[in-house]
Amino acid sequence: METQNLLELSEQNQKRAFEIIKKLQIVEKWNAIGATANLVGSLRNGLFMKRRDIDFHIYTKNFSITDSFVAVALIASNPQIKKIDYINMLDSVDNCLEWHAWYEDENKELWQIDMIHIHNDSRYVNYFEEVADRIKAVLTPETKLAILSIKNNMTANDNFFGIEIYKAVIQDGVRNYTEFLRWRENNEPTGIIEWMP
Repeated sequence: METQNLLELSEQNQKRAFEIIKKLQIVEKWNAIGATANLVGSLRNGLFMKRRDIDFHIYTKNFSITDSFVAVALIASNPQIKKIDYINMLDSVDNCLEWHAWYEDENKELWQIDMIHIHNDSRYVNYFEEVADRIKAVLTPETKLAILSIKNNMTANDNFFGIEIYKAVIQDGVRNYTEFLRWRENNEPTGIIEWMP
């Protein structure tokens, strides 16, 4: 795909993602229980491509499982939310509640919205916000294009994390999908990837 087309597709899909966030009032509905909802991941760092995945990290002054359910119930009241999964990870290194919601848009396409309610004692408080901001700060036109190209060439069966692609391109000089697959063979993750440029 030509450079201009890649950039336009990325911009178009980012615009759609922000429209969904606004329509669902995700930030406002978490605010209703006294929470702060921060964008993280590819929508925050400007590297959103064709995978319909929106990521938020949620923080509350007083952590409450009940309040978390209340906020998600408010979001689920929109009839275009078709499914929600809940995972309690409070006894793991993640120290969070994971919410995964699926929103069906007007084209019958599903968007996954990950809302991770992080406990105040978690080592990951504000960590991934910093990761996204650092990645955005070091991007060049060349590395941004390489990342978008790799993401665009990913198949439905590819189960790679965006952070893997960013690390491969920014740190190790990978520039296309074929190179990334070779890189991945020697860099398969074993847990949470803690890397930032």
